[in-house]
Amino acid sequence: MGTESPEAAIQVEDLVVVRGGKKVLPNLSTLVRRGGITGLLGPSGSGKTTLMRAIVGVQRVRSGRVTVLGEPAGSPSLRHRIGYFTQSPSVYTDMTVRENVRYFARLYDFPKPDVRADAAIEEVGLGDQAGQLVGTLSGGQHNRASLACALVSRPELLVLDEPTVGLDPVLREELWDSFRKLASEGATLLVSSHVMDEANRCERLILLRDGAIVADDTTQAIKDRAGTNDLDRAFLTLVQQHEEVA
Repeated sequence: MGTESPEAAIQVEDLVVVRGGKKVLPNLSTLVRRGGITGLLGPSGSGKTTLMRAIVGVQRVRSGRVTVLGEPAGSPSLRHRIGYFTQSPSVYTDMTVRENVRYFARLYDFPKPDVRADAAIEEVGLGDQAGQLVGTLSGGQHNRASLACALVSRPELLVLDEPTVGLDPVLREELWDSFRKLASEGATLLVSSHVMDEANRCERLILLRDGAIVADDTTQAIKDRAGTNDLDRAFLTLVQQHEEVA
């Protein structure tokens, strides 16, 4: 890519990540434009989490450059501008939902942090469980508590690593409604999943296979390129084409 794009929320250039002696991301480049929802799709082990960790600045990289909201990934000034939802629990089980979210809100040193926290709790649909210990929540409620902590800063960029895993269809739809609302308000969302059904909910897609980008385009353009409206079939077709070229 060479130069920074003013329309980019995330710009990754020639990124190489090595783990256990293996190149997990071998020279990857991509760009995520500001606004909207971009899906990061691919099977388990394709490098999705590693790429997301590099974007939020917590992954050791061998070489390459990652720029986020115009600054190097991991810059201290980005901390209040990025929300990060991890696959691993990021909340304290011996504290209530409200205590957890208010704790994260106060870390950002914003005015009226408790008001921000209570709004985030309501946004993820946990108002009735706000006083409940996180350790007593169901799996889906636990996920939503973590999401509230990520949302409390009202981030410009929200990086979500498989946020709907283990959720029932109703909860999944509620969360996606929240994601669409955030995007409509100007936030940029990068959402990873290994479930192709979720790809149809995204405006753009980055398809990963073994650390390499198989496709990087709008959802419809990817379907058109593969000659099918079935995203599972499109992914398999594009993987085959990619392997033939490689």
